[in-house]
Amino acid sequence: MRAPLQRALVVGGGVAGPTVAMFLRRLGVQVAVLEARSEAAGDAGAFLGLAPNGLQVLAELGLGAEVRARGAACAGLRFLNARGRCIGEIDHRDHAQRFGAQMVMIRRAELHRTLMAAATERGADCRFDARVVALAERPGEVVARLESGEALAADVLLGCDGVRSRVRALALPSSPAPAFTGLCDIGGFARCPGAPLEPGWTVMTFGRRAFFGAFAAPGGEVWWFHNNGARETMQVVDPEQRRASILALHAGDPPWIADVVRATPTLLGPWALHDIMTLPRWHAGRVCLLGDAAHATSPSAGQGASLALEDALVLARCLRDAADPPAAFARFEQERRVRVEAVVRQARKNGDGKAPAGPLAAWFRDRMLPLFLRLGAAAQARFYEHRVEWSPPAE
Repeated sequence: MRAPLQRALVVGGGVAGPTVAMFLRRLGVQVAVLEARSEAAGDAGAFLGLAPNGLQVLAELGLGAEVRARGAACAGLRFLNARGRCIGEIDHRDHAQRFGAQMVMIRRAELHRTLMAAATERGADCRFDARVVALAERPGEVVARLESGEALAADVLLGCDGVRSRVRALALPSSPAPAFTGLCDIGGFARCPGAPLEPGWTVMTFGRRAFFGAFAAPGGEVWWFHNNGARETMQVVDPEQRRASILALHAGDPPWIADVVRATPTLLGPWALHDIMTLPRWHAGRVCLLGDAAHATSPSAGQGASLALEDALVLARCLRDAADPPAAFARFEQERRVRVEAVVRQARKNGDGKAPAGPLAAWFRDRMLPLFLRLGAAAQARFYEHRVEWSPPAE
């Protein structure tokens, strides 16, 4: 089987980019993946969760076992109030039976490296320090000009370059800007033997002034993130001043949080969290957006990477089956829009719950959270059970 195109440019070497490149290579398409960052850029972000629906895509590519080996299974989520009392729990240990896979936590940089290496092994031309600065269309092809001055031509260009997508700005300049969710994010990796965390579980704490999440990875390392709504966090340059700010925000919260923050050699971030609730369109001519470039979701639903993986399979399948690229892009957008926008809305709702609550609101939350978690688990199950298939070509 061959796609109705011969050459593709993929902008972005995160999750969607190398994944769509691998599916296109399966069709015999010549693919160049253009990543603006240096190969030695270090950690890109902190860590993320790969849900069963995303792991199914990796399994289709034969990468499921490798990714699971590079990450760690998440047994579930526990929610604590500011006094450290458990007020709710979501158990993931039956997910392999229910959904075909159990959520995997993995360092974002490790996932990126794994996907780029696999794409390279399968024949994609993966380039770093390749920043796209201009796009142009001419009959039958699209041309990307790089910061280096090099011009590359292909039949299609796929924008997989994230929430602040340069491709979106160039190809769809009237698109609305990403919206600030009201939360800033800082994270890190620490060894803190005294932290009362059960290996494999993620603990989410509704602090008095900020939200704190921690995953106890195998081997004793704690992967953590901190969310608060203070934009001032973004303006603090000195790492130790930032650490002091986090410690102050968690004063009076469970003391192990401060122990973890103090034990962290390097703080990652801060990042202002943005999402894209909807775009009027995801494609123009021979250019199409996917992943966060089209529908960025905050981390609060644990679905951003998995949606990007789904997108990659579906878009490659549409390019395989459609008569021409614009028809493939229209079909892709039609198939994906309702699902991904539902996830973005759920993530926004989940993120709103992280905002600090007054005494009365915290009292109400502590008592109602089990009900909210049951309702949330039903929505989560709908996300997890979704499957995208590399089905035979359409007749």
